[in-house]
Amino acid sequence: MSEAAVKTGHPKGLWVLFGTEMWERFNFYGMRAILTLFLVNSLMMKEEDASLIYGGFLGLCYLTPMLGGFIADRFFGNRNCILLGGLMMAIGQFLLFASASVFGTNLSLANLLMWSALGIIIFGNGFFKPNISSMVGSLYPKQEKSKLDTAFTIFYMGINLGAFLGQLICPIVGDVKDAEGIRDIHAFKYGFLAASIAMLIGTAIFYVLKDKYVVTPEGRPLGGLPSKNEASDFEEGESQKAVFSQKALITAGIVFMALGAVIHFVFDQNLIYTLIYSSGLTLAGLIVSDTSLTKVERDRIFVIYIVAFFIIFFWAAFEQAGSSLTFIADNQTDRSFFGWNMPPSMVQIFNGLFVVAFAIPFSMLWDYLRSKDREPISPMKQAFGLALIALSYFIIAHNVKDLGNNGLLAIKWLILLYLIQTCAELCLSPIGLSLVGKLSPKRFSSLLYGVFFLSNASGYALAGTLGSIMPATGDKFIKAKELGIDLQAVLDKTITPTAEQLKVLAANQISDHNPVFAGFEIHNLYEFFMVFVVLTGLAAIILFSLTPFLKKMMHGVR
Repeated sequence: MSEAAVKTGHPKGLWVLFGTEMWERFNFYGMRAILTLFLVNSLMMKEEDASLIYGGFLGLCYLTPMLGGFIADRFFGNRNCILLGGLMMAIGQFLLFASASVFGTNLSLANLLMWSALGIIIFGNGFFKPNISSMVGSLYPKQEKSKLDTAFTIFYMGINLGAFLGQLICPIVGDVKDAEGIRDIHAFKYGFLAASIAMLIGTAIFYVLKDKYVVTPEGRPLGGLPSKNEASDFEEGESQKAVFSQKALITAGIVFMALGAVIHFVFDQNLIYTLIYSSGLTLAGLIVSDTSLTKVERDRIFVIYIVAFFIIFFWAAFEQAGSSLTFIADNQTDRSFFGWNMPPSMVQIFNGLFVVAFAIPFSMLWDYLRSKDREPISPMKQAFGLALIALSYFIIAHNVKDLGNNGLLAIKWLILLYLIQTCAELCLSPIGLSLVGKLSPKRFSSLLYGVFFLSNASGYALAGTLGSIMPATGDKFIKAKELGIDLQAVLDKTITPTAEQLKVLAANQISDHNPVFAGFEIHNLYEFFMVFVVLTGLAAIILFSLTPFLKKMMHGVR
């Protein structure tokens, strides 16, 4: 064992996967930062259409990992799928570069290239995402699985370092305005080109270093073709291949169609959300119907499902960063940061910064607690994460309570919110990835990561629904006053607006009524934030109370 390996106690393969994932996240988040601006400014789309494309694109990126996980576990193996996915994403970004280069002379070709690009990136992400996470888990032999929480926290730092660099560099080269504030609509191509190059670098790193470092402690390559699996890599008595009966597959198909109909027509979800929810539930059911599963394996898979359910509430609260929290940063926050007026879209960059700063201290904390035999089990850490996110929203709710309609929130409170939410994220997200690695039977490892990522997709869908119940912010009251309308009186129903006034409000995108959630009317920002306090707080309490039961079902896995 080399000196470096002894010092960190982690295989060098972890750093290869860290680097590969870092460049992939640079490519993904960099493109994400400028995509909607490109669709609106260069391809001349309406903002609402661009938002729908963006939401659907994100959701599908977290749906295809099920397919990529299945193909890897049954046919291609992890490493081939990572290389295939990386190349597909680089090609997709290059097609976006081409689209952003030709829109001025041929708009229909630019649109065709854009749709092709998004489709290729969605499938590329599906091949890449579950397999790289699954390989982190495979680096550690059975007796070292307790190190996985630390390993995934380090890996998670790579994700956030890449995201931070992508969100910084792609907008610098791709979202360019001159001194008069006029946007250069031809600059987007450079942002997409930077994303494509980043993905090629990540794929090349993996291709060159995989055979040397991404190996078992004995030096055998990991993640090869499933047909070449070695029995010694599996736990004693563990089946090497999933066994789905024809009856189970036909039943799954029928259940998928029935669930889809209920979610689409009864719960009124759009087709992409319907696909996300129904395929997740169907696949979860199909996996536990596998006849080769032992009781211990089935119990452990149920723990993954239970934890994945609670994680939906975490992401629904956390992902307000891109919607309601950005609108509040824009409309009701004093963004003066050491004398500099920070752009509202940049406030959320603190999350990536804090993750990079705290990932190593958190991994050291878990290592220290493990050495004292006092490390909490994974579901307990995740309950802490949910409790912390409830705390962050409680602090913000308390601070907006007395703002009224024209007071401004100090930016320090949003920075504090992102600090607490980052600690919550480090207790929950890498720990969740690690838990799947520790609990999933090897033959299902990549597929179960696919199911786990569906909790993210479902969380994003719920985040959109919850973000839409945000009540009017101060800017809306000021605008209404300029138009000669007392918005507070309209919302309180103390005056009835005329048809003409209603028309004026609608034209200025101001709602004439308060939003309603679960039968409760949301009157102000305090009540809006308390929705998240209650949701995540309840989820934390329930998960805390379930931990003794989950510990039993984990059968000795920490």
